[in-house]
Amino acid sequence: MNERLQSALQQLHLSGLAQSLDVRLQEAAGHQLNHAEFLELILQDELLVRQQRQIDRRVKAAGFRELKPLDDFNFSFNPSIKRAQIFDLATCRFIRETRDVLLVGPPGTGKSFLAQALGHQAIKQGHIVLYRSIFDVVRDFLQDEALEGQDRILNRYLKPDLLIIDDMGMKNLPKRSGETLFEIIMRRYEARSTLMTSNRPLEDWGKLIGDVPSATAILDRFLHHAEIIPISGKSYRLRNQTTPPVDSTDDPKPANLPTGSAARKKS
Repeated sequence: MNERLQSALQQLHLSGLAQSLDVRLQEAAGHQLNHAEFLELILQDELLVRQQRQIDRRVKAAGFRELKPLDDFNFSFNPSIKRAQIFDLATCRFIRETRDVLLVGPPGTGKSFLAQALGHQAIKQGHIVLYRSIFDVVRDFLQDEALEGQDRILNRYLKPDLLIIDDMGMKNLPKRSGETLFEIIMRRYEARSTLMTSNRPLEDWGKLIGDVPSATAILDRFLHHAEIIPISGKSYRLRNQTTPPVDSTDDPKPANLPTGSAARKKS
């Protein structure tokens, strides 16, 4: 490639085409490609590079905690998770139909892995995704309220095609968290898809949120078009541990859930 052509490609921001042009020129000469065939090949190269850059930007913007491909998930460890059901979600049909998804089960059973992997699949299919733990949600809105952000944070939560809220049930939430979560769910209801994970059963959400009416309103809307995927089994992280921990949190429904100051001391 001569310097003038290289300079022109740089000015036009055709870096993908520039990277493959020499190879494509040799291919065109060796296979006697006509002008249209050659042009189609180099334009495909440029489009592929741009698509990958867009995916990379959206993955970064999504804020995943730990992203792994869906193919890396060990379905054989936990038979309660149906491979066909998860891969059906990976088609992102539920996003196109503005349906929701709830993954519920004990800690360590793969909920966060699957949630983020499904988010990655959604990005690869052209969707905008935002991943936040429930604690990120609370912090975001507390900060927005303190700075009088005029719904700046709320708009961030309403824009994505898929919002992933992870870790419901890890700890009791601060006051007014129910109002925050309810507004997010209400505004996204039948407009955008939301995927949530929880290590506590739905009947415990009132205690977790500290606001039974808000929890009831949240579940009323969220579950209306939701696919609920219950997950049982042992923690994958503890698969090599022979003796179970004394104070295990793997029980999805403890007899007594501490609240208020007792919860803070225990955590």
